[in-house]
Amino acid sequence: MALPPRPALNTSGPDMSFLNTAHEVLHPGQWSGADDKVTLDYDARFVRRKRIITESGASVMVDLAETTSLMPGDALRLTSGRLIEIAAAEEPVVLIKGPNLARLAWHIGNRHTPCQVEPSHLLIRRDHVLEAMLTKLGAEIAFAILPFHPEGGAYGHGRTLGHDH
Repeated sequence: MALPPRPALNTSGPDMSFLNTAHEVLHPGQWSGADDKVTLDYDARFVRRKRIITESGASVMVDLAETTSLMPGDALRLTSGRLIEIAAAEEPVVLIKGPNLARLAWHIGNRHTPCQVEPSHLLIRRDHVLEAMLTKLGAEIAFAILPFHPEGGAYGHGRTLGHDH
């Protein structure tokens, strides 16, 4: 069986696509003056190699040395030197309140669920099983569409990707 023909290479000019590749993440305080912005949800901010589209419509290839949890306020530095700011997208979350937030947070953490901890409430992504459990534990829950920025891993940043007991 014959293979289909390969697409022709664009030889009309230099290939500039490598200029839209990001190999480096800068954290707040390490950069200023972004050239563009990309808004990503919690899952999409966990990257190693991925194509993203910025607010201006530019296609960017993220190609990092290791899988990284991008935080709102970080920036990707492109090979061209341009900076792309990272923002957190709004997504469906559960706002949790109750008289004993520490107890509710423990139960959420015991299920290895990402949780955003605020002084007056907790936020998790929508999950009907956890919603039922929290209600049985006395939590007041409300549904919202908000940026989701959960606590990092046990060592201060990033995500916890499993553990050993």
